Amino acid sequence: MSTDTKTPFDHVNDTLTQLKEMRHYSKNNVERLTTQWLLFDSELKKLKQAERIEDLMVRAGELHEAIEAEITELEELAVKLQPAGDDGEGGGTMH
Repeated sequence: MSTDTKTPFDHVNDTLTQLKEMRHYSKNNVERLTTQWLLFDSELKKLKQAERIEDLMVRAGELHEAIEAEITELEELAVKLQPAGDDGEGGGTMH
């Protein structure tokens, strides 16, 4: 499907896919940086680098939280934009 023929629903889903990938890597990066920081905190303090690394960790955590919030918003929007018949409720119902 080319960019010209994509619906708003398609664009929202594409963006959601990208954000979920970013969330995955963001979470892993924050966890790895935190582990490194905890292992070498005293050395970083001696080198006067601890505050800078801590600031990066905080900012990375804020980015991760912002990505999470945007995913939630776009998931809600995707439900509203979902074309009729794509919601799995078409056809007969099973009891």
